[in-house]
Amino acid sequence: MRNRNIFLQMFILMIGIFLLIGSTSDAQQNNKMSQMNKNSTRENKKSSIPDWNKKVRISPRAFLTQTIGLTDVTISYSRPGVKGRKIWGGLVPYKKVWRAGANEATKISFSTDVLIDGKKFPAGSYSFFIIPNENKDWTVIFNKVADQWGAFEYNEAEDFARFNVKPQSSNFHEWLSYTFSDMKVNEKGKNSAQVNLNWEKIKVPFTIETEVK
Repeated sequence: MRNRNIFLQMFILMIGIFLLIGSTSDAQQNNKMSQMNKNSTRENKKSSIPDWNKKVRISPRAFLTQTIGLTDVTISYSRPGVKGRKIWGGLVPYKKVWRAGANEATKISFSTDVLIDGKKFPAGSYSFFIIPNENKDWTVIFNKVADQWGAFEYNEAEDFARFNVKPQSSNFHEWLSYTFSDMKVNEKGKNSAQVNLNWEKIKVPFTIETEVK
């Protein structure tokens, strides 16, 4: 009888030891998984930060959004400064495709379809370029490859639209900027606004139209 009791006690003790070992192993595994998840979350957060946010840019990044009718128009660009340099025909050569800003190509996005220079633009994003010319109209370009660096990989075959605009003299702007002006607002029917690229003593305008039905 005594031997049987000893055997039961040893058996219960062994079960307790196995349960303790299993519990410790599970806790270690859970801690390991929790740490891996934390590291993964940290890496995802890190990788989601755009490269342009990691350092100060000489030509700062800028975003501008204007609602025209029911359409949100967003311009994403970088702002170079004049800094005493000759801009037109100098830093920005004539007769060459220019990114209309600095760093990445300027990007213009439309939340709905719009009309520019009589042409319908489907909702979406487009890269925006300009070809400056001396003593004549300039060419503005909307390209279907929305995200690209400068004009280095610009491909004319990907152009969605090109049209000419007349540059205008303006007050001096040290830093390149985009603005909206000449707003026309209607509850039903056509709405419009003029987009202006302003830099040094030049303004390059074009008009965006939207329809409210």
